[in-house]
Amino acid sequence: MPSVQFTHTLRREYENLFNTCSIRPERMQMVHGLVEKLQANKTRYQNVGDPLGIPWGFVSVIHNMEASLNFAKHLHNGDPLTHRTVQVPEGRPKKGAPPFTWEESARDALTLKGLGSKTDWSLAGTLYQLERYNGWGYRLYHQHVLSPYLWSFSHHYRSGKYIADGTWSDNAISKQCGAAVLLRRLAEIGEITFIDQPSPRPDEGPLIVDYAMQKSDDAWVVARVKDLQRWLNTFPGIFVKEDGIPGERTSEAYRKITGAYLPGDPRA
Repeated sequence: MPSVQFTHTLRREYENLFNTCSIRPERMQMVHGLVEKLQANKTRYQNVGDPLGIPWGFVSVIHNMEASLNFAKHLHNGDPLTHRTVQVPEGRPKKGAPPFTWEESARDALTLKGLGSKTDWSLAGTLYQLERYNGWGYRLYHQHVLSPYLWSFSHHYRSGKYIADGTWSDNAISKQCGAAVLLRRLAEIGEITFIDQPSPRPDEGPLIVDYAMQKSDDAWVVARVKDLQRWLNTFPGIFVKEDGIPGERTSEAYRKITGAYLPGDPRA
């Protein structure tokens, strides 16, 4: 299958989708249950991911997507650890002898994908690697459907999925929570951060900029707005686009953190 390049446009698409991602209310309880299981096994995911330079959150959501959080199955594709993988990728791990430990299999699966400390683990980079892990079939051949591998259980996804290799159904609905949705919830509760959205230092306070629905012609003002947006994005559950425009979404995020809208916001 052809690959998809990680362009500036694609980066912005991922960021926008994540920023606007909301979990469907009827799926919230199931998402909470899954997140609790991810948290319970955080140390195990860290023990695999940390030496490779891979965030534990990424490892955990892949484990849910590929093996339904079963530690007796390969991270590659959910095949049992009692044998080498049978499904694609077949015959993994190549080294060692079955039965494999989950950790052996997980390390092989992640390195086979070329993942590691040199991977872009920004918010958008993480989502790109998640979609790449599953394959580009949705993006290349069914562009009217956002990949349920990422967005199932959110308002970004309604229906449409592959029901078998190469077999598509517009009416089929994924019953599995998307990986990006799980990451969104982990970010909301403060369990994970992204390298391009560091946590604020205790001595940092909010910048104050005036509300506006258009970007200023003054580069200094734009830079201050982006600094404010970056600061807002360090808080769990706050995801605003760093576009230099101090508009409605930025002002609403500012209100959630400080209790007041930006100066000049008509809602104040």
